Amino acid sequence: MDLQGKTALVTGAASGIGRAVALLYGQHGAKVMVSDIDEEQGRQVVAELQATGAEARFYKADVGDPAQCHQLVQETVAAFGTLDVACNNAGITGELSLTADYSLEGWQKIINVNLNSVFFCLKYELEVMLKQGHGSIINMSSILGQVGTPTLAGYVTAKHGVVGLTQTAAQEYAAQGIRINAVGPGYIDTPLLGAFSAETKAGLVALHPIGRLGTSEEVAELVIWLSSEKASFVTGSYYPVDGGYLAR
Repeated sequence: MDLQGKTALVTGAASGIGRAVALLYGQHGAKVMVSDIDEEQGRQVVAELQATGAEARFYKADVGDPAQCHQLVQETVAAFGTLDVACNNAGITGELSLTADYSLEGWQKIINVNLNSVFFCLKYELEVMLKQGHGSIINMSSILGQVGTPTLAGYVTAKHGVVGLTQTAAQEYAAQGIRINAVGPGYIDTPLLGAFSAETKAGLVALHPIGRLGTSEEVAELVIWLSSEKASFVTGSYYPVDGGYLAR
C-alpha cells in the first residue's frame, strides 16, 4: 500500500483515530498535513511523524467553519503541491439527551462539527482533485451511521448523513478518477470515551461479539487500504470496523 510521494490530509488528527491515521500515512511514505483545533497535540503528532523521517506540517482549523476548511485545503496544496488523499475524521460525541430534551444549541453544534464539516472539507478537496484528475477521500462515519441508539440523536443523524453524502459524491465523481468511501468504527478506545465510567465501558464491550473495544490503529489500517491503489475498484462503500457490532 505504497503512498510514497503522495500528500495526505487528516482532520481531527491530534488524537485517537485521526492521529493513528496520520502516523500510518507517514509510515507508508505520504507527506501529511495534520489538522486539528488542538494545536499542542497536533504539533506533537507532526513531531512524531518527522521523527520517523516523514514530511509533515500542522495547520490549525475549526472544520465547522467553511472558510477555515477552504484555507486548510489551500495550505495543504501550497505546502506539498498536491492533495492525493484526504481523511475527513474530525468529530465529537456531542450532547447525550433524549430526543425531546435535546437542546437546539447541542443539535446545531453536532450537526455542524460532524456533518457540515465533512461537506465543507469534501467540497474544497474535490475542487483540487478534479483539477488533478485523481484522489481518494475517506469520510469517518460510525456504526451509528447505520443504526440508532438512545440519547445520541444528533450524533446518529450526523453519521447517517456522512454515509449518504459519501454515496452521493462517490457516484458523481467516480468517472473523474476520484474515489470516496466511508468507514464506520465501532466503539474505539479513544479519548472520546474518556468521560465514560468503567461500568459504561464494560457495557459497551458487551455490545461487540469480539469481546473488546477496537483500537485506533485497527481503524487506520482500513483507511490506509482505502487510500491506496489496492482499493482501486472501491468507491461509494461503507466499511464497518466494529468487532461484529452490526452483525448482532
